[in-house]
Amino acid sequence: MNVLELSQLDDTQLSDLSSLLTRCEEFDGHPALAEPQRAAAARRDLGAEGARAVLAYEGRSLVGCAFITPATDGATALHVAIDPLHRGDTGGESITTLLIRIALEDQHEHNTVRLWLMAATDGDDAVAASLGFTPERDLLQMRVPLPLPPEVVASARPVVTRPFEPGRDDEAWLDVNNRAFAGHPEQGGWTLEDLHERTTADSFDPEAFLMVDSEDGTGLLGSCWNKVHYESRPVMGEIYVISVDPARHGAGWGRALTVAGLQWIAAQGITVGMLYTTASNTPAVALYTSLGFTVDHVDRSYVIHDQLS
Repeated sequence: MNVLELSQLDDTQLSDLSSLLTRCEEFDGHPALAEPQRAAAARRDLGAEGARAVLAYEGRSLVGCAFITPATDGATALHVAIDPLHRGDTGGESITTLLIRIALEDQHEHNTVRLWLMAATDGDDAVAASLGFTPERDLLQMRVPLPLPPEVVASARPVVTRPFEPGRDDEAWLDVNNRAFAGHPEQGGWTLEDLHERTTADSFDPEAFLMVDSEDGTGLLGSCWNKVHYESRPVMGEIYVISVDPARHGAGWGRALTVAGLQWIAAQGITVGMLYTTASNTPAVALYTSLGFTVDHVDRSYVIHDQLS
C-alpha cells in the first residue's frame, strides 16, 4: 500500500478523493466527512493553514483518507473515510488504524487530537481505544417524516420569517449565533470569513435561511438556516443551524423556528427532515423527539491528550 501525506492536492488526487467520498456516501447513506472537511476535499489547499491529507492507495485506487485540520478550540481534528470494500479485518493492520497512526505521528505541537468517526460502531470504539483515544462526544443525526402532522405544527408559537440578506444580516447573525453557541467546539466562534465561505457556496440559498426579527424591530431574535441535500437518497432537508438570542431562551422560540424550518423544507416537496444535535444536550433532544424526530445514526468524537508526552 502506498500512503501519501500532503498539504496540497493535484487534479488526479482531487478526483480520486471525490470518487472515494461518493462511494462511501452511497454505501453508508450518510456523509463520509464532516461538512468543513467535505468542502476541503474539493480544494487544492485543503481549505485551512496547517491542514493535511493522508491518502492510502492500493495500486491506482484510493482506498482511504484522513484529514488533519486545526480546530477552533486549539485542538487538532482528525477525520477518516475508508472505501466500503476495504473495511474490517484484513488479517493485519486495518487501513483505519494505519491512517490514524500516521496522522498522529506529526502532532508534536498539539496536546489534544479529536478523532471523528461517522456512524460509529463497536468496532470503531475498539480501534480508537487501541490507539489511546477515549469517547468524548456523540453527535446524533436525527430524522423526521414530512410534512409535520397538524397537531405538531399547532404546538409551536407562530413566527414571521424573512430570507437572509447577505451584507445586511451578516454581523447581526454572527452576534446572535456566537452568543447562542458560546463555547461550542464547532458552532461557536464563527468569523465573518466562516460565514462568507458558506454563503458564497454554489449550494447556498438565502431563501432557505430564515431570519426572525425582534418584535420591536431593533435586532435579530433568531434564525433557522436550512440546507437541501439533493445528492442524498432520499433527498433530505437539513435544519443546519438554529440560533436564538440567549436573552430569549425559554420562550418557545426554538420550537417555533424548528417547525418553521421544517415547514419550509416540506414546501420544497421534500419528505425527510434532518438535523444534528449533541446527545448530551438533553433539552434539544427532548424538543426534537417531541416533534417526531428519531435517531438515524451517531457520529462520535474521541479524544487523546498529550499523546507524545
